[in-house]
Amino acid sequence: MARIVVIGDVCKDVFIYGQCKRLSPEAPVPVFNPIEKTVNEGMAGNVVANLRAINPYLEVEFFRNLDEITKTRYVDKNTNHLFLRVDDETRINRIWFTNEMMSLISDADAVVVSDYNKGFLTEEDIQFISTKARWCILDSKKQLTPSIISNYSFIKLNESEHKANKDALTYLNKKVIVTLGSRGAEYMNEVYPSPDPKETIDVSGAGDTFLAAFTIKYLETQDTSESIKYANTLSSIVVGKRGVVTP
Repeated sequence: MARIVVIGDVCKDVFIYGQCKRLSPEAPVPVFNPIEKTVNEGMAGNVVANLRAINPYLEVEFFRNLDEITKTRYVDKNTNHLFLRVDDETRINRIWFTNEMMSLISDADAVVVSDYNKGFLTEEDIQFISTKARWCILDSKKQLTPSIISNYSFIKLNESEHKANKDALTYLNKKVIVTLGSRGAEYMNEVYPSPDPKETIDVSGAGDTFLAAFTIKYLETQDTSESIKYANTLSSIVVGKRGVVTP
């Protein structure tokens, strides 16, 4: 049974679905009437949820912040139009590495670092983790440098993150996977198209699904191309659904 360690920031993803049928008489803004509410763990918590949904037999260890971060989205129930997102963030305490944690990281088949740059992981922490793991993949919102990422097996970034970090990635092409939304993903200058490009309902959490699916398939096959294709397939499923969901 494969053991995967996930390290990263976690939040509560709250979706409040409702209707807007009129404008406020006080200002030219819509009046939102809530109808239903969904709540689930997001960010690195969604990576863990995807790993467990894709393969319930995995042994998944999760190291996360205990501070509360909440992302609340107000969404039109009929059209899925996002009216407003409200982020409530407290100061996040930095990770504290224990001997037990380091032992789990060293023994794991894979370590997934899902860094949303909320303060749980510093650049030094991200680099340190990669020196202890046998195989590791990084998904980070930070400004990256070669010293931070050189020991990672793979780095997964979206297009804007890749553009912002292009200089740091110059000599690491064999490690960099760039997700392209409905167009699929790019690796080593080759585009792997989505097997089912569709009109997107909600992109929330699609990157987490890609990260989880790629990790699982790579542990199974050691084949980068097959793992990207598999991750594309599962990501195309979740973007066709409302909210942050697993395939």
